[in-house]
Amino acid sequence: MVMEWYWALSLLLGGAVFLLVLGLPVAFAFFAANMVGAWFFLRGEIGLSLMPIEYTLAIAQYTLVPVALFILMGEILFQTGVAFRSINAIDKLISGVPGRLSIVSIAGGAVFSSLSGSTIANTAILGNLLLPDMLKRGYHPSLALGPIMAVGGIAMLIPPSSLAVLLASLAERSITDLLIAGVLPGLMMSVLFVVYVLVRCKLNPALAPQTEEIKERGWNRWRPFFVDVLPLFIIFAVVVGSIFLRIAAPEEAAALGCLAAVGISAAYGKLSLTSLMRAMRETAKINVMLLFIIAGSLTFSQVLQVSGATSGVLAAISSVEFTQLTAMAVMMLLLLFLGCFMDQISMILLTLPFFLPIADSLGMNSTWLMVMMLISMEISLLTPPFGLLLFVMKGVAPKEIRITQIYRAAIPFILLELFVMVILIAYPKLALWLPEMLH
Repeated sequence: MVMEWYWALSLLLGGAVFLLVLGLPVAFAFFAANMVGAWFFLRGEIGLSLMPIEYTLAIAQYTLVPVALFILMGEILFQTGVAFRSINAIDKLISGVPGRLSIVSIAGGAVFSSLSGSTIANTAILGNLLLPDMLKRGYHPSLALGPIMAVGGIAMLIPPSSLAVLLASLAERSITDLLIAGVLPGLMMSVLFVVYVLVRCKLNPALAPQTEEIKERGWNRWRPFFVDVLPLFIIFAVVVGSIFLRIAAPEEAAALGCLAAVGISAAYGKLSLTSLMRAMRETAKINVMLLFIIAGSLTFSQVLQVSGATSGVLAAISSVEFTQLTAMAVMMLLLLFLGCFMDQISMILLTLPFFLPIADSLGMNSTWLMVMMLISMEISLLTPPFGLLLFVMKGVAPKEIRITQIYRAAIPFILLELFVMVILIAYPKLALWLPEMLH
């Protein structure tokens, strides 16, 4: 069926968005849009009969293996309880600084990020472990809630990030480059969060009353760090180091990470058949959902191309004089807008089929684009009114904490993340420095 590109775009993209707004799960919204597209643009019943083949081809990709294995690695550490030991060790190590518990939450969150890659798990765990104590000790909600939510989102950048692997797989670009590229921006944000807490507490000590200092000194203070934190970095070293040194591909590095997680859990005496089976079940649940989403997404991109919508959008954009910087700024603004009311996977599925061809036409580095997409989606986790981590925090916070307090606590950290985004737009080399060292 012949249809102008803008009508095809409205039919497919508008239909998918409409179904998402109605609350239909992401995968099924795209399945429905694909069926409509196949009927109109792939000769009716013939197009529909091709859909199962396209779905099978979409998920039968070796590059998707790291997604499943990184999720399994994080689940092993959480289900065995090994990941929780590091918080107490970090708590004992950090003392004598303003806003100590806020900084503990940032440091602990950074450690969790390098182990799980799950933003929701990061926020929920830190919220349950640290938030009640912080509020009990008189911490202002902005310094109790804000750091936990902000550092929770860093899991999207610091490897092993499941969303980064998913994004690179959908884009059919280098998973290795994207995983390595996320390290520096993630560390930049962590440092900025710590500096912000220190400055605010120095200017107004009442925001974070001084708590009783940890009494341990010398080796007793450092011992938990060496026993409960340092061994966990073996997993990070195994995964990132093997990729960085080209010892293993991302798929192999993820498998090595799972073996390292099993080994460390066993060394702590926490590994059991029950915890391992629980980790496998949770991993299976998450991965089935992701495979449905990936199947719908990749097929949706193909239907858009066949309908002429993708080429029409590119032709319209090419008529405007965009530079790489202005195009990047426009794309990030669009993602930040979508992030106010849409989840991260939906944002990727809706924008990636358009962003990649635009980037290629302008000679833009795709790794830079994907790092910026991850940062914008990390910001959207905190963006009112529907930022996912805002609701996770509401779920773990005491009942007297209002949603408006959570919104206000997130705003300073949103601004800090926007600052990092602006720096990386202006200086792409900061995001590309580590990947370029691989080549």
